[in-house]
Amino acid sequence: MTEQEVRRYLRKISEQNSQTAFREFYDMTYDRLFRIAYYYTRHEEWAQEIVLDVFLKLWERRKQLLDIASIEDYCFILVKNASLNYIEKEERHSASSSDLLPEIARQDISPEEVLISEELFARYVKALDRLPERCREVFIRIREEKQTYAQVAEELGISIKTVDAQLQKAITRLKEMLLQASGKGK
Repeated sequence: MTEQEVRRYLRKISEQNSQTAFREFYDMTYDRLFRIAYYYTRHEEWAQEIVLDVFLKLWERRKQLLDIASIEDYCFILVKNASLNYIEKEERHSASSSDLLPEIARQDISPEEVLISEELFARYVKALDRLPERCREVFIRIREEKQTYAQVAEELGISIKTVDAQLQKAITRLKEMLLQASGKGK
């Protein structure tokens, strides 16, 4: 998804109240925003609810969307903040919060370490979005959803060798993009 495509959708959403354009924007960005929410909450149901709430806020604020310099960063911040607020709310309403908090919240880590991990995660999400669609799909299924090569091959109608090749391609490209983003690349 290019910046021009995003701006075209935002223009239609903002100026024409286009529900069709909003639905297409939703379809293009839902998976990415879900992964961000899930990263923070570690609960699929919570992540789904958070992302739907964020899209509701985007629709409510549709007239201001064109004023936002980077909708990608804006959505990331909305999802991150909504996730952290949701965790806090669940913690308050739970008798046993230790089972509900994500692993990262239970560890004794410094605010600096949290900031660094969030920045690295944001770079990872951006790099993942820049992968070719098939590479991204294979990578997510194997690395995040923990499917086997055979499952992925069968579901996508490709060979196990193709799954392996796509995964290796994704890993190589992700490493290159993350190194470039950190200033250590070529």
